[in-house]
Amino acid sequence: MYLQAKGQFSKQAHVAIPPGLYEEEFGRDGFFGPVSHLYHRHAPTGWTRIEGPLRPHAYDCNKLEMDAALTDLSRRIPLLYNDDVTFQIVRPRQPMPWYFRNADADELFFIHEGTGRIETDFGVIGFKPGDYLVTPRGTTYRFIPDSEQNFFLVFESKTRFQQPDRGLLGQHALYDQTVIETPTPEPLTEQRDEWEIRVKRLNQISSIFYPFNPVDIVGWKGDLTVWRLNVQDIRPVMSHSVHLPPSVHTTFKAGNFIICTFLPRPLESDPDAVRVPFYHRNIDYDEVIFYHSGDFFSRDGIKPGMITMHPQGIHHGPHPKAVEASKGKTETHEIAVMMDTLYPLHVTPEALQVEWGEYWQSWQEPSTRQQEVKA
Repeated sequence: MYLQAKGQFSKQAHVAIPPGLYEEEFGRDGFFGPVSHLYHRHAPTGWTRIEGPLRPHAYDCNKLEMDAALTDLSRRIPLLYNDDVTFQIVRPRQPMPWYFRNADADELFFIHEGTGRIETDFGVIGFKPGDYLVTPRGTTYRFIPDSEQNFFLVFESKTRFQQPDRGLLGQHALYDQTVIETPTPEPLTEQRDEWEIRVKRLNQISSIFYPFNPVDIVGWKGDLTVWRLNVQDIRPVMSHSVHLPPSVHTTFKAGNFIICTFLPRPLESDPDAVRVPFYHRNIDYDEVIFYHSGDFFSRDGIKPGMITMHPQGIHHGPHPKAVEASKGKTETHEIAVMMDTLYPLHVTPEALQVEWGEYWQSWQEPSTRQQEVKA
């Protein structure tokens, strides 16, 4: 199909939208495939009610009930999952008394709260808020947090986490490779009569015991290892004249899903440019966003530690106040982690327990919302 245009439209997507109209991006393959832009007289999220399970969702992970005796990361709370990836939360309060090895999946941790260190097959590496930690499948490790205040996201993937292709931007785009940190071997002085590794295989746990510390590493070489990247080292791609799609903020890619990082950045300075996320309906991807810190000006009622999930097939975009609010701002002040999955995600009972059931109403104007509550 070749490019066509009919009726009222903007010559450039997301720029100089005709007054009184709302632009929607209708595209395939996330933001990489064929696309059209539709121009509505009303916001596509201006619904009065939704019947059935298809709706925007929000979950407050701060309200998750965690086991008071939780000490290790083999006991996690799954929230969303499909055959490719499981999205989990864990809040360990003590150092892990054993090592853990996941033989089922590669793992990506995002540190929302907490500091400390990790002992691994490759040596020791620290962690702090804003860190991504990649642990390849089969890695042996244990977390040793500095305090009881810890909050980690865990993505378990059936395939490897890789860096995205930077294409025309060049190899130093997003971040210079030298900011990546890897573990360093160092002597482990803790003495025990017996050490345990708990191994997850086919979602079952087995224990292997040793009379010595099994991560007695003195050196390593190669290109498969644990590695760390902090959000402060990521340089987001920007344009002063057009709002760029979320795909330019991709941090990791894996089989059938990607992880993106939204960071503080200057807003578009061109007076004709749209300065908030544009309306779209997620034709091919479920979209999940975890809110880490800052002011999420395009969303009402969202705070750090919450998750939104926008499934395939229903619109989402800025809340009604966001467009006006953006006119008085010159930059964003938010850090968030997004996951886009090719195949639909399933929601666990644990997530349903902390769902904000009225989230879908947050796009409604206050008068409409009041009528809905009365009904």
